[in-house]
Amino acid sequence: MPSSPLIHVSKSTIFPDRKSNLGDLKLSVSDLPMLSCHYIQKGCLFTLPPIPIPVPLHSLLKQSLSKTLSFFPPLAGRLFTDPHGYIYISCNDAGVEFHHSKCATWSIRDVIGPLHVPDLVKEFFSFDKTVSYQGHFKPIMAVQFTELADGVFIGCSVNHAVTDGTSFWNFFNTFAEVCRKITTNSNPSIEKIARQPEFSRDSVLSSSAILRVPEGGPKVTFNVNEPLRERIFSFSRKAILELKAKVNNNKDQLLVNEEFNAIEILGKQGNDRYHFGKSRNLNGVLENWLFKSPAIVANTVEISSFQSLSALLWRAVTRARKLPVSKTTTFRMAVNCRHRLNPKLDPLYFGNAIQSIPTYAAAGDVTSRDLRWCAEKLNGSVKAHDDEMVRHFVKEWEKDPRCFPLGNIDGASMTMGSSPRFPMYDNDFGWGRPLAVRSGGANKFDGKISAFPGREGTGSVDLEVVLAPETMAGIESDPEFMHYAMN
Repeated sequence: MPSSPLIHVSKSTIFPDRKSNLGDLKLSVSDLPMLSCHYIQKGCLFTLPPIPIPVPLHSLLKQSLSKTLSFFPPLAGRLFTDPHGYIYISCNDAGVEFHHSKCATWSIRDVIGPLHVPDLVKEFFSFDKTVSYQGHFKPIMAVQFTELADGVFIGCSVNHAVTDGTSFWNFFNTFAEVCRKITTNSNPSIEKIARQPEFSRDSVLSSSAILRVPEGGPKVTFNVNEPLRERIFSFSRKAILELKAKVNNNKDQLLVNEEFNAIEILGKQGNDRYHFGKSRNLNGVLENWLFKSPAIVANTVEISSFQSLSALLWRAVTRARKLPVSKTTTFRMAVNCRHRLNPKLDPLYFGNAIQSIPTYAAAGDVTSRDLRWCAEKLNGSVKAHDDEMVRHFVKEWEKDPRCFPLGNIDGASMTMGSSPRFPMYDNDFGWGRPLAVRSGGANKFDGKISAFPGREGTGSVDLEVVLAPETMAGIESDPEFMHYAMN
């Protein structure tokens, strides 16, 4: 195997520039399941600064990181388990790692030009394959600054039991904000930031349940060595609007005597419009519709752009996998619970406030029915995940505390993570917005999808798709899928 062109220049520990006065933070029922997941690895690719900067970039980033950590004390701390088995973040100012690397033979085009994401991108991140439980013994975060021939990459690896995507991008964008202020000398003291994180632990996510950890700590639940292909598929605003219009204009009226279709769609509409106690029994709704509706029933559920796009991918991957028609497929979506709870969590609540929503369907239905049908299945799952459902998930976890079983054990699952709503391009370290967003090798398995906003904004979306090689080849030759994806 040829040696890597990436050279590690230095490693140092960066401490907050002010002492933390934040106490220990107990991990919540949304944090604890992530202890078996890899550290989050996300970063941005930039051009070189067009104007001279008085200090080397790596020195500027170190200074900015130190100031930023003062606003995010948990990131400079460590995990610890108390004698009762409760796990906390000690905000003890132990510091984070900063890595400086160079890859002079690679250019921006080498990173974003190839059809599939090159393996070298994984080397732009530290703590590769580190499980979050290791935050007991390792820093909770590492920042790696990599110099390319004509650009730079700033990559962050952050413990997933400490942050979710919302918290991660609030940190990353604050890091950029602080750096930009120092670069322009507009406010080198940095007493305030635009988006102050909120660290309270007084919501339904706080629990007295104890997660029993196996000897040596939890492990990831998927094969980290399976052969995979990774590709970024870009969907323009125009393509997504066309897709959404196709899904929402496909309102073919259904004859009531087509019992299976009628009952399924009526059930979803009933679930969207009615609540019948905790069980949400729809029998009364269906009976009412069947007796009072005319012979023709209109399909009226509004499907979002992202649900339309997810349905498109679900169909393409299921076709490419060539599953038996009776095989149950699963499409999981990570959802932000901050605004779903009543009362709502602060939008800048720092920590994990996510739950994974599964949608199930037979492979034969996913491939033979239209996009509308698949999108409605996803829409129904998302709409049903309200305050009551979030609390139900919490109670079920408390009955059996466990780490999250990430992966594709049955060969018929997909997991959608991240979000096109995250402000991934809303950062400028002082020399312009990012050219691209990329992730490392963390939590990658057959069927792992991550959604990013497109750089052009205005509703465009990038999907980072990770699949088995033969499945990737299948969706790349899928006419329906590739009609909307930009080559």
